[in-house]
Amino acid sequence: MLAGGGATRFGGGPKGLATVGGRRILDHLAATLAEALGAAPLLVANAPDAQAWRPDLRTVPDTRPGLGSLGGIYTAVVEAPAPVVCVAWDMPFVTAPIIRALAAGLTEADVCVPASDGRRGVEPLCAAYGPACRQAMERALDRGDLRAIGFHPDVRVRILPLDAVRALGDPAELFFNVNTVDDLAAAEEIWRTRASSRSSAGRTPERPR
Repeated sequence: MLAGGGATRFGGGPKGLATVGGRRILDHLAATLAEALGAAPLLVANAPDAQAWRPDLRTVPDTRPGLGSLGGIYTAVVEAPAPVVCVAWDMPFVTAPIIRALAAGLTEADVCVPASDGRRGVEPLCAAYGPACRQAMERALDRGDLRAIGFHPDVRVRILPLDAVRALGDPAELFFNVNTVDDLAAAEEIWRTRASSRSSAGRTPERPR
């Protein structure tokens, strides 16, 4: 999990510690990643008190500080047993099936990144990275290219097609990230709608009279 950024649009508070559906986003993601991959996730975070957020998790600061999202992904690749699936810690609706699909994509590539309807067309902050990415990322960082996809030309990239993503969920929800207080309110509404749908689906239909 990547706890990066200064959260300036969120008022400076740690976004992953905000609650959605009565539970911290950090805890949602930790449980989802553990379910998908069968192991406790690594938390990449630079805050002085980050270890206290989840004492049961291994927490490490950026190996090369101040280098944005790519620096966080690089740290995960260096510190976690390869291959890794990186997820930004402000994405409350990422699911185990999408994580497993991304991890499986590394059998044919060094990076497996999902297509999305977002501005970049892909979601590098919810993607899988193999060990070959390390040197490619280092070269990108050394030349000052901090784009999360800046190293892609130097590795084998597989894009999980949008149709395949949609088969696992609505991309707009899967990759929804909480950047602002308004986003947090929207996330809570999504959660309530989902909970209501699950409750309705579980009701026993009335018998016809």
